[in-house]
Amino acid sequence: MNWTFKQLEGEIDDVRARINRHRVELASFFVNRQSEVDLMTICAIAQEPLLFVGPPGTAKSDLVVKWVESVGLNDDDYFEYMLTKFTEPSEILGPIDIDLLKQGRFIRRTKGKLPECRVAFLDEIFKSNSAILNLLLTILNERKFYQDGEPVAVKLQVLFAATNDIPEQSELDAMSDRFILKVETKPVKDTHFAELIDAGMRNESFKATGRKPWVRNTVSLEDYQKAKRWLDLVFAQEGEGAGRRDALFPPRAFAELRRVVRTLETEDKVLVSDRKLVKLFKLIRTRAFLFHGGAVDTPDLKLCAYIGNRRHEVPAVHAKVSTLLGLADR
Repeated sequence: MNWTFKQLEGEIDDVRARINRHRVELASFFVNRQSEVDLMTICAIAQEPLLFVGPPGTAKSDLVVKWVESVGLNDDDYFEYMLTKFTEPSEILGPIDIDLLKQGRFIRRTKGKLPECRVAFLDEIFKSNSAILNLLLTILNERKFYQDGEPVAVKLQVLFAATNDIPEQSELDAMSDRFILKVETKPVKDTHFAELIDAGMRNESFKATGRKPWVRNTVSLEDYQKAKRWLDLVFAQEGEGAGRRDALFPPRAFAELRRVVRTLETEDKVLVSDRKLVKLFKLIRTRAFLFHGGAVDTPDLKLCAYIGNRRHEVPAVHAKVSTLLGLADR
């Protein structure tokens, strides 16, 4: 929605407080997953996709399902699918309308499919075939798909995806690069054995009795949309020459960002495309807004720890950035 700066100015602090309360509440239903929930929150505000990377059984889908339920989405607003190399476009976009096809029109019935949802979760995204990858890239890059040769806007605002691995095939690089942030979901049983058992049994009881205590009406997707609109308006002011970039992203932090990116590229051969750098800048600004409502500081640059491209880069980049910034790992 096109809220104005004046309309949002009086309530944006309350919006931010609700979103922060939501991310803390949601993380309390998991064991050692605050980082993942924080990244989900940041990406949902910025409307940038987030990729979970990790073995089965590490709460990837559970994080998404509980997030979706906790923001009050109904079934029509949410789409999830596990992709395989045999997945067909009709499974994602909807089946062809046979009656219209007889009239020579190639129109899909999109109800309940990806074009109609506002939040989506795509599991095993890198196992999909080239046809699916191409249509997903169009949706992610341009927020549209094609009906009878004509572009049609999709409603998608937030995309979460998951993979057990990031294959090394070059044809997947474009999709991998589209996920600016990738978070590794590690097993927690070795470090949080008792907590995992206790939390797991609580969740089993919730499921058996049909309870969803994470649904507290703390926040709505509209709050996330308002935060996104607020930041867009702030960025627009800066783009018009208002001279506020240095105030909200101080030169010291800006130089630190440049140092981290250059170090990763030169020492670790981690490719940071021009597009990724701009998106990373936006996400860092989003984190600063969310966490403390002020100018970017060193902890906000920790988002650089999640920009690895290949599977082996994800944990290595995380450790390297923590060292470069002098911040505790994790």
